[in-house]
Amino acid sequence: MTPRQPASIRQEGKVFPIAFAKGFITIVAATLILVVLCLVFAPSSVSSGALAGSLPFASVLAIVGLGQMLVVQQGGFDLSVAGGVSLSVVLVTHYPAGDDAQLLPAILIALGCALLIGVCNSLLVGYMRLNAIVATIGVNALIYGGVFAVSGGVPRITTDLLATIAGGSLFGIGNAVVFAAVALGVVALIMKKTVMGRRFEAVGASPALAATIGLPVRRYQMLAYVFAQLLYCLAGILIAGLTTQPTAFQGDPLLLPSVAVVVLGGTSLLGGRGFPVSTVIAALFLNQLSQFSYAVGVPYSAQTIIQALALGFGIGIHSIRLPNKNKKLSTHSNLEETNETYVS
Repeated sequence: MTPRQPASIRQEGKVFPIAFAKGFITIVAATLILVVLCLVFAPSSVSSGALAGSLPFASVLAIVGLGQMLVVQQGGFDLSVAGGVSLSVVLVTHYPAGDDAQLLPAILIALGCALLIGVCNSLLVGYMRLNAIVATIGVNALIYGGVFAVSGGVPRITTDLLATIAGGSLFGIGNAVVFAAVALGVVALIMKKTVMGRRFEAVGASPALAATIGLPVRRYQMLAYVFAQLLYCLAGILIAGLTTQPTAFQGDPLLLPSVAVVVLGGTSLLGGRGFPVSTVIAALFLNQLSQFSYAVGVPYSAQTIIQALALGFGIGIHSIRLPNKNKKLSTHSNLEETNETYVS
């Protein structure tokens, strides 16, 4: 096995810099353009106060987007996002009932439920081969049954400790932002720097090919749903701390944006390679787009339309196929990376 070239690829005495992915360039450019528009037409949306209030919720969306990205990489969709987030919210607010001493047991219960939901999704999709959309919609309905059993549909005030953890700051940076950065670091490290992560992407790109060389396809597909639910659980815990009196439906507004940020980040809906950093940037973009629309007077009822348009934009821009001027080099590089992935 030959070592990876960290910063460039050498071929015939020449050094070719590694190009950024198209999704990364696109979302960074779109974010910069949006910031300029905000500075010109709605400077209040990029003020320090506005950013301090919106970044924690952008961080929550980023964490949810990372979970959805893992599932999309395997060619599926996880429509149990809303239920998974909402269940963790009600568990960490209703179980402690305002008692800080009961917060840790509540978090452990929420994590256990997330694992159970992830296993359920993974068995239905990865083992029983049910359609991912149908299976996760059904699981989502079951989750909401648990949500109402715990909460009775009545919101409850979060504990002071959770509010301090989620809503506090570390060296001037919101704790929610720190949690999102840690989640991004863990996901990116595993996906891009480990054998398991490279095999995970190989399975998503071509399950049939992965099976022919002996990779456990079903195992990787099932793990995607389990790890996704753990990330949804983390997002729900943060929401419970950021919102004084969260409802039993806190996860509902995150379903469409979770798919939108994955697509805007450049991950193909057909599966394959994922882009964690681009997905997080896309979450910041979509959050700032909402802030901009509020500032210019767009009603809240139009937010879903804006998110749908952003999703359509992402699908459209990433469907464009540009001619590859370095086709020979690209093919050589991809073959080398594929060989490393499989041999490892």
